[in-house]
Amino acid sequence: MDRIPWLEYNIKNMDYAALPLPRVFATHLPYYLLPRDLRNKRGRVIYVTRNPKDVVVSYYHFSKFMSTLEEIPDFNLFMERFLAGKVLASSWLDHVAGWYSHAEDFNILFLTYEEMKKDLRSAVLKICDFLGKKLSEEEVDSVVRQATFENMRKDPRANYENLPDDMVAKDKGSFLRKGTVGDWKNTMTVAQSERFDEVLKEKMKTLPIKFIWDINDEM
Repeated sequence: MDRIPWLEYNIKNMDYAALPLPRVFATHLPYYLLPRDLRNKRGRVIYVTRNPKDVVVSYYHFSKFMSTLEEIPDFNLFMERFLAGKVLASSWLDHVAGWYSHAEDFNILFLTYEEMKKDLRSAVLKICDFLGKKLSEEEVDSVVRQATFENMRKDPRANYENLPDDMVAKDKGSFLRKGTVGDWKNTMTVAQSERFDEVLKEKMKTLPIKFIWDINDEM
């Protein structure tokens, strides 16, 4: 959190404006709450989406792990609250729709979690091109190696293993859980999946987004 602080969680009261350039931040904020100058394209935004069925299952387990979140034992109830936007950070559907609908206001690169899982090297090269950074083959190899889910899960700089005990229930999981594509199939029933599809189709019908539901799906 010191290397790449969160915009909305400045728990150490850092002076973000005083940080050396280039400044790198993480955020879950919707487009309309970001600093105004980003809409003047004075910075670059990398926006990562993940298929929403995996998102809701991951969020369900995450809410058990994080003591600061309300734990809802029943997955069906959690899913309905997720679809209605009655969870922390509000509606995932509105968040994604908002960013895609206002993409022209930002200097933005859209990536998906699934494309990073399927071809991490290509995603790294795409990010390099977007940032105007030229890396050697060895440097690209190093980034790819360190950015795999398996390595990040073991790296204390990335896995948040040092979060205080009053924030997490370490007996109920970990910050980085499985990191797979298609794990929603192990939790959702057919009826729940169909219900999710119904809401998703209505919310996303005008947006150019193709979700990858399984690791074997074509990009």
